[in-house]
Amino acid sequence: MTDSDNMAGISSVPEGVPMTERRIPVNDPLVSAKTARALSKWMEIREESEEDRESYRQYDNYVWKKWIFMVACIVVMFVTAGLACTIGPMNITFVETYETLWNHITGNITDVNYDYVIIDLRMPRIFMAIVAGAGLAICGAAMQSTLMNPLADPYTTGVSSGASFGATMAMLAGFTVVAGEYGLVANAFLFSLIPTALIVALAKIKKSSPTTMIMAGIAVMYIFNAFTTVMMLMADPNDLEAVYEWQVGSLSRASWEDITVSGLFVVSGSLVVMLLSKKLNVLSTGDDMAASLGVDTSKLRTFMMILVALVTASIVSFVGLIGFVGLVAPHVVRLFIGADNRYLVPASAVFGAALLMVSDLVGRVVIQPATLQVGVITAFIGGPVFLWLLLRKNSNVW
Repeated sequence: MTDSDNMAGISSVPEGVPMTERRIPVNDPLVSAKTARALSKWMEIREESEEDRESYRQYDNYVWKKWIFMVACIVVMFVTAGLACTIGPMNITFVETYETLWNHITGNITDVNYDYVIIDLRMPRIFMAIVAGAGLAICGAAMQSTLMNPLADPYTTGVSSGASFGATMAMLAGFTVVAGEYGLVANAFLFSLIPTALIVALAKIKKSSPTTMIMAGIAVMYIFNAFTTVMMLMADPNDLEAVYEWQVGSLSRASWEDITVSGLFVVSGSLVVMLLSKKLNVLSTGDDMAASLGVDTSKLRTFMMILVALVTASIVSFVGLIGFVGLVAPHVVRLFIGADNRYLVPASAVFGAALLMVSDLVGRVVIQPATLQVGVITAFIGGPVFLWLLLRKNSNVW
């Protein structure tokens, strides 16, 4: 269709049709520069009616609701972080926590003990929850949009099974690809990428649909789980405790070095997903429609699967297999702000971070002085929430 055809189609819309239903955004990447200039001139000449202004106000309110949701999640994170820092042998209040943080930032440290406990012992766990929760939620939203499947999550490509196999091999067999204290992390990271590499290779050999990719991921997952189970059956029962703890997921071993490495992957991957959010919106319309609009669906899916695998691997390598965050968080966010990836991705990040922080806090206080692993809490929260989402009537958010 030519630019003149586009303009003819726009100008021929009956006057009774609301402005919001016939208005094409002039900054739409799918609209040519010539058409955009003509649209801008037409919009300036046309006199706005009260109906148009009301439509604009409704759209502004629609956008503001999205930002309010994200700000609310950030407030929850702020409060949860303060409460989490009060838990421990040393009695530190909520106000003292943020006073100590402010003093540390400004370089005016008044109490060395408080500063050490909060900055070096308690804050790494909180920041790892933020990084892991945000990363898993973004990866979940990206996978669900890429594969057009509401059941997709960061572990769909078999990342979790590969990481579990690598970590189990390091803990039970003593085999690591890298010597030293980061041997387990390196094993989990490298082996987590193998299932994704197999799926990408399959997609290259044979043009695969999203369903085929998901089924291939499940098949690879079962294979790696079988190898992991064999190693656990042959191991000394006394050595299995560490394996079970890693497979459930825990934030207790987090350090600033771990956060730096994982954070680099998460931030970089999140920015890339944000830049591709418009293409993900186009992809969600279907392969045929996306192809007609110039999107190479096969290349986009392959790239997104590799990106999600790298980000997810950087998380599970340090904290283990924390489930349900990447699956449930995007669905909950869609209920509040819709499925537009331009807003869904950042909103999923802040909600996922808040969800994991709250889960970790609950796990630390529910059976004090003992601690429930954060993966157990997310399963307790995620399971009922997911069932509720499935049972909701007249739900068209997907």
